[in-house]
Amino acid sequence: MPQTLGDWLAYLESLHPKTIALGLERVAQVRRRLNLDPTFPVIIVGGTNGKGSTCAMLEAILHAAGYKVGCYTSPHLLRYNERVRIAKREVGDAELCASFEAIERARKGLPDLGCSSLSREERGQSQVTVDIPLTYFEFGTLAAMQCFIEHKVDVAILEVGLGGRLDAVNVFDADCAVVTSVDIDHTDYLGDTREQIAFEKAGIFRAGRVAVFGDTDMPQPIRAQADKIGAELWQLGHQFSFSAHAQQWDFHGKGSERRALPLPALRGAYQLNNASTVLAVLDALHGKLPVDMAAIRRGLVEVELTARFQVIPGRPQLVLDVAHNPHAARALARNLAALPLAGKTYAVCAMLKDKDIAGVVQALQAQVDVWLVAGIDAPRGASSDEMRALVQAAQVREVASFPCVGDALSEAYNRAGENDRIAAFGSFYTVADVMRARGLGGA
Repeated sequence: MPQTLGDWLAYLESLHPKTIALGLERVAQVRRRLNLDPTFPVIIVGGTNGKGSTCAMLEAILHAAGYKVGCYTSPHLLRYNERVRIAKREVGDAELCASFEAIERARKGLPDLGCSSLSREERGQSQVTVDIPLTYFEFGTLAAMQCFIEHKVDVAILEVGLGGRLDAVNVFDADCAVVTSVDIDHTDYLGDTREQIAFEKAGIFRAGRVAVFGDTDMPQPIRAQADKIGAELWQLGHQFSFSAHAQQWDFHGKGSERRALPLPALRGAYQLNNASTVLAVLDALHGKLPVDMAAIRRGLVEVELTARFQVIPGRPQLVLDVAHNPHAARALARNLAALPLAGKTYAVCAMLKDKDIAGVVQALQAQVDVWLVAGIDAPRGASSDEMRALVQAAQVREVASFPCVGDALSEAYNRAGENDRIAAFGSFYTVADVMRARGLGGA
């Protein structure tokens, strides 16, 4: 079997013919073989945008409250280990490798799993059991939960990878499920209307438990699914809300009021939607995970999350944002408009070809003076020529194309003056390449 984490990741990428293969049957079967049954509360966070920020704030506040928190997010920027954190520390290579090996043995039905969950029939037929195919993400999800169980965490936060209903994290039951927002993305897998996508995202709800919806504009399938299964639905603007002031904000929950809260350390006005959603989750789980005001304040002030409207000091100013769909691009445009600027904005943009590139360009067109587009060297990456054609079609002011993100970034720094800014966005791949080029994030 592979020995290093790099070897394991390369192996996992080669295993399944499809990068994305929705469905729970395969991952549930391997989960049973591994006997992965968490005894701690599980929070599952889905949504089109805002998942990462919501997970980060939940993690920061619960950590500040003294809980040992397991947090599983995706994708990563520079290191796979970013995806699996315990007590706000990344899990090490050796532990991830050990988990991957246990999962590999379980999916192959090998007899020396050290796992009592295999039935007598399965054990007897182990030598001829057909391998259960798992995707890269499914392996990662099971590995994360195995690490959390091994470390006896007090609570686990699981971020949905794609959709919800058929996503690997949904093999575990959420004590509280969150859908942050619903907009158009991943149409090849989830459908091309908000209603179809909402149906998939609402699949993480559980009967008799609170489901939190973090937006005031709720598609009908969210309510329909909650009613169908008997989940208690809390929606922003109804069961909970917030009011913003100059440098503080108030949260109005279901039977609770929290006033004079500090603004979240994450930039962007929309972060109050996410912060309110987080406090609603904490209200829903108060009986299992009580949290005091001091922990809430500390968590909001100390929360960190790379590349969510992250402003890197310097001249020219550098803004990193993983916005990769029109909904996120509109939020980025609002944030750029609110950030004072004397000069020009240079966009360093590269995207995956299955994204709504034209919609992203349209959303940001008014805030960008010069587009410097590049190709992404990945199976789903759009080429520089494809990017240039789509950007030009939007009749932007100026566009130039480059083979890779590093070249586009170099050109941005060559052109930009000290009063200008560079906004890098379009994909996790894009931001990761910029971070590497600038020596950010310890890589």
